[in-house]
Amino acid sequence: MDRLLRKYRKRGQVSQKYLKGEIDPDQILIDAKNLPDYDLERLEGKFERPISKRTLIVVGVAFFLFIFLFSGKAWALQVQNGDLYEKRSENNRLRETQIIAERGVINDRNGIPLVWNIPNDAGEFPLRKYIGEPGFGHILGYVTYPLKDTSGFYYQAYFVGKAGVEQAFDQDLVGENGLKITETDALGNIASESVLEPPQNGKTLTLSIDSRIQNQLYTYIKELADKVNFVGGSGIIMDVNTGEIIALTSYPEYESQILTDGKDATVIADYAKNPKNPYLDRPISGLYTPGSIIKPFIALGALTENIIDPSKQILSTGSISIPNPYDKTKETVFKDWRAQGWVDMRHALSVSSDVYFYEVGGGYQDQKGLGIDNIEKYLRLFGFGGETGIDTGSEEVGTIPDPAWKAANFNGEPWRIGDTYHTAIGQYGMQITTIQMVRAIAAIANSGTLVKPTVILKNEKTTGGERVPIDEKNFEIVREGMRLSALEGTAKALNLEYLKIGGKTGTAELGTTKQTVNSWVTGFFPYDNPRYAFIVQMEKGPRGNLFGASLVMKELFDWMHGNTPEYLK
Repeated sequence: MDRLLRKYRKRGQVSQKYLKGEIDPDQILIDAKNLPDYDLERLEGKFERPISKRTLIVVGVAFFLFIFLFSGKAWALQVQNGDLYEKRSENNRLRETQIIAERGVINDRNGIPLVWNIPNDAGEFPLRKYIGEPGFGHILGYVTYPLKDTSGFYYQAYFVGKAGVEQAFDQDLVGENGLKITETDALGNIASESVLEPPQNGKTLTLSIDSRIQNQLYTYIKELADKVNFVGGSGIIMDVNTGEIIALTSYPEYESQILTDGKDATVIADYAKNPKNPYLDRPISGLYTPGSIIKPFIALGALTENIIDPSKQILSTGSISIPNPYDKTKETVFKDWRAQGWVDMRHALSVSSDVYFYEVGGGYQDQKGLGIDNIEKYLRLFGFGGETGIDTGSEEVGTIPDPAWKAANFNGEPWRIGDTYHTAIGQYGMQITTIQMVRAIAAIANSGTLVKPTVILKNEKTTGGERVPIDEKNFEIVREGMRLSALEGTAKALNLEYLKIGGKTGTAELGTTKQTVNSWVTGFFPYDNPRYAFIVQMEKGPRGNLFGASLVMKELFDWMHGNTPEYLK
C-alpha cells in the first residue's frame, strides 16, 4: 500500500488525505477489476461531489428575481389596474349583442307587397322576400345580409342595399338596430338575456309602380325580344304632371331573390357571362341611338326660332343631294326612308320624313336650317345630355354630337353639313337614355314642364319642375303631328277605338352595315287631356323584321283596357 501511494504521489494523482492514511472504508474496494460491474448510466461507480457555493448563489438569485417579478405583476394586475381587469372580466360574462332591425317593407301603389320579411330559423335576423313575378329585378334591386366573423361577432350589423330601390332608399329601409345583454356561464352557455334598446324597424315604402302593369309590360317586351331576336328592351309609363312612374322595366333582368340569397352560384355566374347583360338597368343606364323620336324636339326648335312656318310644305322625292366635300364633281346623297311627297310639319312628324328634318335641321337650298348649335340648345333644354334626377339607379347622360365632340373623337375632323343632317334625325353620334326621352315627351304633353321622375308615390320632393321657354301654340302643333302619326302615320298601330293617343316611332340604324336597329315608340295619353307619357325601346334587332316597339304598346293598351281601365280615362 505504501509503495502504491508513493507511486501515485510522484504522478500528482493522490490527495494529501490519502497520503496521511485517511482512506474511507468504501474506497478500499475500488480498483479496476470491479469497474465493469457498475451500471455507469445510473452513475454507479461514480464519486458524489457536493454542490458548489457558486451554483447555490446563481440559483438563489434567479429564484428571488422570479419572486420579485411575479410580485410586481400581481401588484399591477390587482392593485394598479384592478378596476380595469375587473370590468373586462365582467364583460366576459355579460356580452352586448345587437338586435338587427327588420328592413322596411316595399309595396306598390295599390298596397301589394313587393318586398317583405320572413322568419329565419337559422339566424338572428329575418330574411328578405321578393315578389316572385318577373319584371321587378332592376327597380327593386337586392341586398346583402348582416355578416359575422368566425367568433360570432357582427362586422356588418345591417342589411346593405345593392341596387334599385333597395340601394336608393337604403337609409329609410334599414331601420335602427337595438341592443341586448346576454349573460353566459364559464362554458359559454346563455344564462339570461335582457333588451336594453329595442330595434326600430325600417320605414315602409309605397312605390308609384302598379305591379300589374309592370309585370305585363315586361312580359310583352320579353315575348317580342324572344320572337324576333332583339337583344333586350325597356319600357316606362310616367305621370306627366307629377313624375310618378307607373311602370319601369328592363329586359333581360336578374332575380332579386337569387342575388340576395347568394346560394345559386351557377345562376349568378351565368348573369355575369350572359352577353345580353342582365345587370344593365336599360331605362336608366343604357345609352341608345334614338332615331326619329328626336324629331318632335327639332320641330319645336324650328318653330321657336321661326325657321319654318308649320304649314309650309317640303317635297321629299326620297332623298336630297349636296356637293361632296371631298370631290366637288360628285354628290353626297341623304336618303329618306321612303318618298313622302309634299309634307308640312304635322305630316312630316306623322310619316317621319327624313328629308323634311334634314332641311329644317341643317338647311337646304332656300330653306334655312336650325344649325348644330341650335339643335344642341333645344335638345339640352328638354334634358338630353343631362341627368333627369330619377331617384333610382345610376344615370348615364348620353351624347349630343357637336363640332367639339367630332374633333375629339375623329382625329380633329371638321364638322360638315351632313353631320347636322344626321343629328337632326337622331342618328350620327347621338345617344340618349329611355328615361330622358319619356321625360321630354311628358314635357310636350304638359306644354313645357320637365318633371322629376320618381318611383315613390306622392313624393313631395318632386313637386314643380323646370319650365321650357316655348310657346303653348308650338307645343300644340307638335302634339297634333303626333296625333296624326297614331291615326294614319308610322304609329298607326296605336290607332285604338277606346283611347286617343299621340305617338311617335323611331327606327335607329346601328353600325356601319346598318343590319341591326333600335326600335322605338313613344307618346302620351289620353290625347285630349294628357295624363301619362310612355316609351318602349327594343334594342338591336334585325333590320328586316316586321315587328317593333309599337306592338308591345298595342298589346299593353289592349290589356289595360280590360284590366286597368282607370289609367285610360
